[in-house]
Amino acid sequence: MADLILEMKNITKEFPGVKALDQVNLKVERGEIHALVGENGAGKSTLMNVLSGTYPFGSYTGDIVYNGEVCQFKTLRDSEERGIVIIHQELALIPELSIGENMFLGNERKGRFGIDWDRTYHEAEEHMRQVGLKEESTTLIKDIGTGKQQLVEIAKALSKQVKLLILDEPTSSLNEEDAKMLLDLLLHFKQEGMTSIIISHKLNEISYVADKITVIRDGSTIETIDNADRNINEDRIIQGMVGRELSDRYPKREHHVSDTVGMAVKNWSVHHPLYPEKKVVDNVSFNVHRGEIVGFSGLQGAGRTELAMSIFGRSYGTDISGELTIDGKSRTLKTVRDAIEAGLAYVTEDRKGNGLILTESIAKNITMSKLDKVCSKGVIDTDKENAVAEEYKEKLRTKTPSVQQNVGNLSGGNQQKVLLSKWMFADPEVLILDEPTRGIDVGAKYEIYCIMNDLVAQGKSVIMISSEMPELLGMCDRIYVMNEGRMVAEMPAAEATQEKIMAAILQSDKQ
Repeated sequence: MADLILEMKNITKEFPGVKALDQVNLKVERGEIHALVGENGAGKSTLMNVLSGTYPFGSYTGDIVYNGEVCQFKTLRDSEERGIVIIHQELALIPELSIGENMFLGNERKGRFGIDWDRTYHEAEEHMRQVGLKEESTTLIKDIGTGKQQLVEIAKALSKQVKLLILDEPTSSLNEEDAKMLLDLLLHFKQEGMTSIIISHKLNEISYVADKITVIRDGSTIETIDNADRNINEDRIIQGMVGRELSDRYPKREHHVSDTVGMAVKNWSVHHPLYPEKKVVDNVSFNVHRGEIVGFSGLQGAGRTELAMSIFGRSYGTDISGELTIDGKSRTLKTVRDAIEAGLAYVTEDRKGNGLILTESIAKNITMSKLDKVCSKGVIDTDKENAVAEEYKEKLRTKTPSVQQNVGNLSGGNQQKVLLSKWMFADPEVLILDEPTRGIDVGAKYEIYCIMNDLVAQGKSVIMISSEMPELLGMCDRIYVMNEGRMVAEMPAAEATQEKIMAAILQSDKQ
């Protein structure tokens, strides 16, 4: 008989206008890595928020049976006291505090006269070593990369005597090397008896690490797939997620790249906003033609986002220099408004922090990039605003009961669709997409790829920044490679491979 650490029975959770979970069942065996997969809005994160007490007992129906006991968690602390710890996709760390301070925030190590700092930092370093972090525990969070911040979150969970670790999209912001290291760490913890539940849209990672895979679709449990032999086919998982076969991950298109250059950047340099002596973009030149999708590849910290934001109305950096031409005309874009008026749009990788206003409706978020298009005599025409929002809701298949729904109530993938709608509404000639498919499912990715193809078919230009090399190879006409702020290679996508891209990065490190 299976040794179950967790059983969730007939969990139902409703929000205004939508049933997020409908009689969901989940069984997790002690010491296994159990994956939850499904399309955006399927209910995966909601189910884990019920388990962790983020959605308290009484706000849902059904039973949580943990270690053989029915549990009624009313707060996050209630579940943590039983050894259940959740790490959300958006890391809950304070950048200006040290690793040690973050690790024991709300769980302070107290002495006779207040906080015992020696004990705090000593215990923090013990847990840091368990996850392979070699930094000092006094190091500030803002001074370490995203991959290490993810490890701090896991070390923080270890400090709470975790027995069941829940990770929601733990590798969505990590490069391949850091992601592999984190997955191997989970496998190591499994050998030590820890149980993990992982939510991820990266099916290759799920196949690599998970013992069992539970598929959730439209708020209901579809099936649990055994992956003990690690031979599950990704297409098999996709079929369960979307209810059909997805024969081609990347939609085909006819490549009609114009000879006309939509945008060209020459000798572009950008300095860090806080450390002006540090050059984050170093003498970069590139161009994108009309009807072309150009990809930007590179490791984390290569300078791709900094380059894109500095071009988009100098929204990042200081002491910016270089030449920018759009449709053959030299342009100086001093503000984001200047950039929008010039036909540029930038879809940020940070949709929650910089891209959307989570407390506002879908309709308001979509139209805010070009309010004059829904205004009459300086007053917003709400009927027109709602009509626009409905049009983009249908076009991008955004799952929501109403365009008046607050964006913060949507799943990550549907938030991404609203963000994309916002900039499509601005009708740009050059669209810069920064990690446009991060943290979203294969079905939603396919829909975004189709939108990209439609845009270039209209003669527009698309720049795609992505950490997923197969995505760049599958969607782009040309690929530029950046490393440490410099452009180190350019190649037609038809001739590019993951090996060639990595070789260009490694070769530039030697120079």
